[in-house]
Amino acid sequence: MADFTVKDLNPDTWPDFVRVVEQHNGVWGGCWCMSFHAEGVGPNKTAAQNRSEKERRVAEGRAHAALVYEGTDCAGWCQFGPTDELPRIKSLRTYNEGLEVLPDWRITCFFVAKAHRGRGVTAVALSGALREIARRGGGTVESYPEDVEGRAVSSSFLHNGTLPMLE
Repeated sequence: MADFTVKDLNPDTWPDFVRVVEQHNGVWGGCWCMSFHAEGVGPNKTAAQNRSEKERRVAEGRAHAALVYEGTDCAGWCQFGPTDELPRIKSLRTYNEGLEVLPDWRITCFFVAKAHRGRGVTAVALSGALREIARRGGGTVESYPEDVEGRAVSSSFLHNGTLPMLE
């Protein structure tokens, strides 16, 4: 097992985040991990706009992620935040049916740099996110993993993590 450390995404770690995102085409074609924020992504948004919006959120303390490092390399991350910071989730209409209370926190996505895949980065990122959530007061944490049992799924579509890992 590699020797990993975890740091929060903040203005000091922003350059490390930028480096790994730029090495991977903006992550998923230019998302910059903005899909779950209120601004969202889409055909009318450029990667440059997504980057700018993410940078502003980080500077304002309105974007959270547990960045995993191997040495000085940012190997990946787990994005998390309060529900009002990450309001855009899949199937929101269905999700809201009968909902009485929102969770305190959401874990919305994971990313692992190509050079670090298959080495446990996602699990380390999840642990780091949960530690940071606890440090910030804890509460109910919700995530939206893919249930891959009985079907073949490309790892490139597992940005929400897998059900076994999150269980």
